[in-house]
Amino acid sequence: MTTPNKTSATMDGAGQDSLGGIFLVFLRLGLTSFGGPIAHIGYFRDEFVQRRHWLSERSYSDLVALCQFLPGPASSQVGMALGLLRHGYGGALAAWAGFTLPSAIALMLFALGMSNHALALPVGAVQGLKVLAVAVVVQAVWGMAKHLCADTPRVTLMAMAAGIASLFPSAIGQVLIIVGAAFVGIFFFDPGRAQDHQPLPFNISQRAGLLGLTLLFSLLFGLPFRQTYANLLMSEQICR
Repeated sequence: MTTPNKTSATMDGAGQDSLGGIFLVFLRLGLTSFGGPIAHIGYFRDEFVQRRHWLSERSYSDLVALCQFLPGPASSQVGMALGLLRHGYGGALAAWAGFTLPSAIALMLFALGMSNHALALPVGAVQGLKVLAVAVVVQAVWGMAKHLCADTPRVTLMAMAAGIASLFPSAIGQVLIIVGAAFVGIFFFDPGRAQDHQPLPFNISQRAGLLGLTLLFSLLFGLPFRQTYANLLMSEQICR
């Protein structure tokens, strides 16, 4: 006898959460999550996959992979995507306001304080925080690795990607690793039909999706071109 799928039932209930509830959940995470984007993704998994059952393990892995492919902080993207899944565009905004905005405000206040009162902080304090951040990140990565790298082929691919990233720590190197890993996954990894998986219920129209993609690639390629053009104009003015 098969047991009911709790995750499926919860995902079918997407949209029932209030905007205030989504904001408060992400605000709590925003004020208590440390360690950077990688650690945040681990906290999200604990909260929304294991505790609240908003989506399945595999669906969450798919969402993380998608956000890692996009430029920018993956944790903020995952948070907004989770809010979008639960309550549309308003949920995405509530998730961003609760999780990302407090961190940005705290960072600006900390930078302002350091610029005016840097000597008030002991020299070893920042070094201690760095060591703590490493431990937090390792804990989050280990928690996800037990599910995402559950067999020898996946562990091998992970080790190869980590080695290449260490040898070529550039933006182009990261893009090549992502593309290469995608091709390896297409030809060598079959997730299997027996695993728990539901399509992510994004309620986005095709027009909105195309508009978002157009805006993404326009900024992705347009801003560097604009910066290069501005640098050329500045060089010409200096030469004159």
